[in-house]
Amino acid sequence: MTRERLDLGRRSEEAAGDHLQRSGYAVVARNFRSRAGEIDLVAEKAGTLVFVEVRCRRDDRFGTAAESVTSRKRRRLCLAAELYLQRLRAEPAVVRFDVIAVEWHDGKPQIDHIESAFDC
Repeated sequence: MTRERLDLGRRSEEAAGDHLQRSGYAVVARNFRSRAGEIDLVAEKAGTLVFVEVRCRRDDRFGTAAESVTSRKRRRLCLAAELYLQRLRAEPAVVRFDVIAVEWHDGKPQIDHIESAFDC
């Protein structure tokens, strides 16, 4: 992966985290890594633990950012979330999987927060 793509991903995750905080979420983890893969953000709001996949695009030539969350990626996120919950050693009342799609236009992020984007 090129440095430019890594930087875009990092900036997108920062924009997504800022969006969550402005929306009343508490970001409790960033870039949780496990053998199943990485969870970009874990947030909490009103007793709901939210696992967030952040996807970004500069254009929609290859589809939208949200469309890039494949069934394989969803399975890996579900397994990673399971491992996160095992480490947490507490079952939250509600768990949800969201996607935050960040599309960049003129250097500014446009954020589409898709709540309950998929189930495990």
